[in-house]
Amino acid sequence: MLHPIASRQDVFRPSVAGSTVPARRGPDPEDNPWHTGAACRRDEAGLFFAPSKEPTAARLAREEQAKQVCARCPVLLECREHALDLPEPYGVWGGLTAAERRVILTRRRRHDQDLRIAG
Repeated sequence: MLHPIASRQDVFRPSVAGSTVPARRGPDPEDNPWHTGAACRRDEAGLFFAPSKEPTAARLAREEQAKQVCARCPVLLECREHALDLPEPYGVWGGLTAAERRVILTRRRRHDQDLRIAG
């Protein structure tokens, strides 16, 4: 199974649990979709997405391995923003687990609310 960023064609394609990878992004999407340079294109999807009923210790170890791949990725920030913008509900994206992304999104919402109240 391919990681969703490892699509063979630059088209919208469903991935694990119905999430999608955008085919195009940026000013000239025909030339360089953000995910073409992703380090995870060379790794198995199993590293980035949990199998059903995965034990906690195995999940933590797998997520750490996925984060190590993300740490050396040249498009880490683009991937992270993609996952936060959608939001992607599953897997490791941009070096963050789904739980870590939920925390960030909650903080962003609170910050936005605080700004609206203060403004």
